[in-house]
Amino acid sequence: MRTFVLLMCLAVGCLAQVPHTCRSPPLLTGALSVANEKFYANAKYTYDAMPKRIRFKEIGSYENKTFGVDALLLFREGVMYTINHRNKTCKKERLKREDFHPMEIPADAALLGQVILGSSSGPGQGLLVNTWYGEVATPSGEDKWMSTFTEFGCIPVSSTYYTDKTGWILTTFFNIVVGITDPQEFFPPKFCQDAKLDETAEAANFYSIFKNLTKYS
Repeated sequence: MRTFVLLMCLAVGCLAQVPHTCRSPPLLTGALSVANEKFYANAKYTYDAMPKRIRFKEIGSYENKTFGVDALLLFREGVMYTINHRNKTCKKERLKREDFHPMEIPADAALLGQVILGSSSGPGQGLLVNTWYGEVATPSGEDKWMSTFTEFGCIPVSSTYYTDKTGWILTTFFNIVVGITDPQEFFPPKFCQDAKLDETAEAANFYSIFKNLTKYS
């Protein structure tokens, strides 16, 4: 029995020495924190990669002002709802479909290294993760990113993303559950049914969420 366990440990160790790019499970529920020099936010999120939809519920601060944001991003439909529960109103905007990025490490990413977060001294004391780096060509220049995902399960741990407009943005993921606990998260509330879509306005993206800040009293 000890020989079998030893062989299994050696096999797992050999596999872990050769990290591969990966894609996270398509259904995730969890929490995250987002920060750069100007804003900080904690959010609960629900993520569904198959129909390309995400729900964010955030509380944070931007330029010394506290805000709350409830946003539903429906990339396949090309629509984003910014929901104000206090006033029972919705803002409905066009959404850039191409801005949906699945939680994954793309095939052209460069491996920076594999480490154990925490300790390897005992069972359950550490987490084996891989950190990757990449660049993305855009019309305005070249964006840069660095992401850390778990070796087993391909679960996101943290990500930093740089653009000339935003600088470095750090996102940290935690309390993740594989699956969706409430499918109703992807449907706007009834009071959003009368929201009108402005077809002439510039299409929104993820960062547009922070342009629709709701002050708390």
